[in-house]
Amino acid sequence: MEINFPLTGIMILAIINGLITSILLETLILSRQMNLSEAFNTAVGMSLISMIAMEVAMNTVDVVLTGGVIVWWVLPPMLLAGFVTPLPYNYYRLKKYSLECH
Repeated sequence: MEINFPLTGIMILAIINGLITSILLETLILSRQMNLSEAFNTAVGMSLISMIAMEVAMNTVDVVLTGGVIVWWVLPPMLLAGFVTPLPYNYYRLKKYSLECH
């Protein structure tokens, strides 16, 4: 069965779903330490750019290696690209605000 939907549309939906899921999870975790509104604003503010970079990198690897069809062997390179891509930005943010990860 073939889905008659453009690849670009599928990638945009994947990025939006990844962003929504990440923001919801972060908001849920942060809501244990602060009120819901503050937790949501923190979740959106602290990692939106790195989440977008991660999603775009993962989808780009998928398209380059398989043409947009996810198969099991493409998952490790996708996950690696999604992990490595936002590292410089996250490192910069931590240094800028003098924060530590541990």
